[in-house]
Amino acid sequence: MFKSFSAHVKKENSISSLSLYSDILRSSLKYNISILEYFQFHFINLNDKERNTFAGTGFMYEYQLLMNPKSTRFVLENKLIFLEKYGKFIKHKFCSLSNIEKNPDAANEVLKNKSGKIVLKSSDGQCGIGIEVRNTNEFTPEKLRQRLIETGNNMVEEFVVQHDDIMKISPSGLNTIRIITQLNSKDEVEILGARFRISVNSSVDNLAAGNIAAPIDENTGVVNGPGVYSDITKPDEIVHPITKEKILGFKIPFWSETLNLVKEAALSNKTNRSIGWDLAITNDGPDIIEGNHDWCKLLWQLPVKKGLKHDLEKYL
Repeated sequence: MFKSFSAHVKKENSISSLSLYSDILRSSLKYNISILEYFQFHFINLNDKERNTFAGTGFMYEYQLLMNPKSTRFVLENKLIFLEKYGKFIKHKFCSLSNIEKNPDAANEVLKNKSGKIVLKSSDGQCGIGIEVRNTNEFTPEKLRQRLIETGNNMVEEFVVQHDDIMKISPSGLNTIRIITQLNSKDEVEILGARFRISVNSSVDNLAAGNIAAPIDENTGVVNGPGVYSDITKPDEIVHPITKEKILGFKIPFWSETLNLVKEAALSNKTNRSIGWDLAITNDGPDIIEGNHDWCKLLWQLPVKKGLKHDLEKYL
């Protein structure tokens, strides 16, 4: 990726390798960013003042460590612990491998879900790695137990069927909404940003997997910018590149209900103060999929095409 990014920047800006690499090194040290962030934040086109507005890897590590200490963030790191802790906000069914081994009938609740599909995953998995989607009619509780062990997964969830309008945009995967909440000094919930994560011929919707993300107007729930890639060689998308459905101007269904849900969840456990919530929007309303203590600075800043570090500094 470094090779393709540097070649792209040198071609677009007529800059020598020596000048580019010197600027990358200087920026990495001065602004506490990674080498790839230099490209993804488009530093080549920014002056020092503009560069200083971006929250990079170093700043975000320290910020999220302060807001979500290691002693409490385990609730967000482990998907099973998260689902149990925030169970009253979760609509879809789930079960752990250990529960199935203790009581095989525990699997039947998940296997009888109305979607007809299940998702096998690891409770500490990241970026969709190792996830397997299967039809429920392929399994008995014992076969499910065996398959979890074979794949190295330790939990199973009901497959969440997204809202019909979102399905039209991209049917290849579950397209989630990322909403970042922050508790202020008065323990009030403030929204740092909302993003529409859209899969591009992929079963997952992560930016790192080649997908796109678009900004959402917090007040209206309307997508107010194009979908962007973390790959700087790819153009922004106003319509979905495969389905050709409009992204810009799309209104997220159940928006007020979605905001109310994350605000209530954020207040239920104040020991973690800055959380990136991933929600599915179904035909029956929003459903929380997971919460992230290390919510992505790329997903937060790239869609709005500007640095947002100042939005965090007031909480320090």
